[in-house]
Formats: sequence, C-alpha cells, structure tokens
Amino acid sequence: MNWRGVLAIYKFEMARTFRTLAQSVISPVLSTVLYFVVFGTAIGSRIETVQGVDYGAFIVPGLVMLTLLQQSVTNASFGIYFPKFVGTVYELLSAPLSFFEIVLGYVGAAATKALMIALIILATSALFVDLHIAHPFWMLGFLILTAISFSLLGFIIGVWARSFEQLQLIPLLVITPLVFLGGAFYSADMLPPFWEAVTHLNPVLYLISGFRWSFFELSDVPVGVSLMAVTGFLALGLAVVWIIFKTGWRIRS
Repeated sequence: MNWRGVLAIYKFEMARTFRTLAQSVISPVLSTVLYFVVFGTAIGSRIETVQGVDYGAFIVPGLVMLTLLQQSVTNASFGIYFPKFVGTVYELLSAPLSFFEIVLGYVGAAATKALMIALIILATSALFVDLHIAHPFWMLGFLILTAISFSLLGFIIGVWARSFEQLQLIPLLVITPLVFLGGAFYSADMLPPFWEAVTHLNPVLYLISGFRWSFFELSDVPVGVSLMAVTGFLALGLAVVWIIFKTGWRIRS
C-alpha cells in the first residue's frame, strides 16, 4: 500500500476545503438555519410532535442526512472531475498508485469533509432544539457508511461527467428530491397508504430511517434493513468503481 501517495491526494483535497471555507462550511450552516426557520418554526407551529418527538428535533436527522449526501456527492465528483478537466489525471494514472489507492485518497477526503460538515450541522441544530441521541455509536456508524457510499457515488459521477453542467445534474435533479421525498421532514406513516408504499421504493428512506432511529429509536423501516441498505450501496459503489478502473471507462479516453 502506497500510503504516501494516498496521503498526498488526501491532503491536497482537504486543503481545497480550507481555501474555500465560506463555500464549504459557512454556506451549509446558513442553509440549516434557514431550514429551521422555515420548517421548524413555520411548520413546527402546526405540527407540534411526530410520534411523540418534538417536530423541531424530529427533522434534525433529515437535515444532517440531506447535508451529508449533498456534500459527499459534490466533493467527490468535483475532486476527480477537475483533474480530468485540466488533464492532470494522466499524471495521476502514471503514478505508482493502484486504483484502490487513488479511490481511497479521493473518497476518503470527500467523506471526511462531508462528515465534518454534518457534525457542524448537528452542533448547530443543538442550538435550536433539545437534542438527545439514544445510540451515538450507531449514529456515527450510519454517518460514516453513508458518507463513504455517497462519496463513491460522487466519484462515479465525476468520472461520468463531461461538463460542469453534467456534474451538477444528478445531485440537483436526483439526490435532493430523493431526500425530500425520503422522509427527511416527515414520517412515512403520516402519508396515505398508497403514497407510503411508493415512499418505501425510495432508497434514501432507508438511510434516513436508520439514522433517525439512532436518535429517537423511531424508524419507518426496521433498523436492520436500513443497515443492509447502506452496506449494499457501499458494495455497489465499490463494484462500479472497480469496473471503471478495470476498463478505463472515461478515465483513459
């Protein structure tokens, strides 16, 4: 294992975060404050509790997961797309690094940045609501697995994209709607039976449900199913990335 090469990629990607601190950290925090103003205050005044949990606290796992997914995908996709855009990816491919070491550097940095921002959002949320985490270790486990899984997805998007417009296509038109429709701000039990069944087809529901369980021991699906879902996403992401480097699809061409 070429740890020096992995660390070089990791440090370079982490340094980019601190060069754009306002965009990387301050912007998500301000967005969270706005979500609390809109959902926590405006809607929370009409929906006081959900399954016995204060509505303001109930939406915290959804807000954290929304930020985590967006940041994981965006950081990882831009991280690999920019070397393709400027042509330095060929230097990376000619370096004494295996595909696993390259992915470890980029995905590790993207997941670290996403986790860092998610924890800042969690701390910010505690300023607005009385937050209690029933299973902190499970919470961290879900955060880490989700961050790695969607950083792998972002890496795949960065390899696939041929323009900055395509780079933003899936995060804006797929990821964000799935989060909003995946129970981020409500429980699936609140929906009519037909739409509740449709919501269970949304894979993001399983991530949010498992993550919310670690806070309040409440979930729309069994926590074991949520754990299997996030593990399955991780395995699928690794398989697709392995195929990309095995074939050189949109990397060497």
